[in-house]
Amino acid sequence: MWCWQAMRTFVYVDGFNLYFGALQRTRYRWLNLKRLCELMLAAHNRIERIKYFTAHVTQRPQDPLQPARQQAYLRALKTLPNLDVVLGHFLTHEVKMPLAGTPVGQTLKYLTVLKTEEKGSDVNLATHLVHDGHLDRFDLAVIISNDSDLLEAVKIVKSLGKQVGVLNPHPNPSRVLMREATFMKPIRRGPLGASQFPDQLVDATGAFHKPTRW
Repeated sequence: MWCWQAMRTFVYVDGFNLYFGALQRTRYRWLNLKRLCELMLAAHNRIERIKYFTAHVTQRPQDPLQPARQQAYLRALKTLPNLDVVLGHFLTHEVKMPLAGTPVGQTLKYLTVLKTEEKGSDVNLATHLVHDGHLDRFDLAVIISNDSDLLEAVKIVKSLGKQVGVLNPHPNPSRVLMREATFMKPIRRGPLGASQFPDQLVDATGAFHKPTRW
């Protein structure tokens, strides 16, 4: 007798890759990740845990409210059951870079600029993915990212007999991830629009609202 069995599913979200790939140019930034995954994955995928990898942004003169918006969104995510936020960090330092448009034959001019780099999210994601796979915590891992640096981690997890799917937030998918993944699906505006949190949410601290502007 055939017996239907749910597939234990863990979801790994590269927060900045998702934001810059699918959310930055839309109004769908108040995103309920659990609902998005439910819409995009098969009914037999039982989502047991979602891990969201990001870093705290810092205040900038042109956008002083950016950290407050991020904190509101992280607070919204924490209302979801079985969701973990895993933090990396930002590094900001001065670097000298050549000025574009210098005519051939002339000495390059350099400007000192502030360079901000997000560190840790891709490494943290890959580490959790491999670690959870070795501990046999899932049958299917779903990565929300288009970062080809995750390729080796995907290969290792597949060598354990696990399946690895990709929900791709970018218009141009990574070819190496596409070749290795069990499946790859683009994240389109329809599921994003259908996966928004309510404007007001309540947690243990009280009620809070979606930011009025992004």
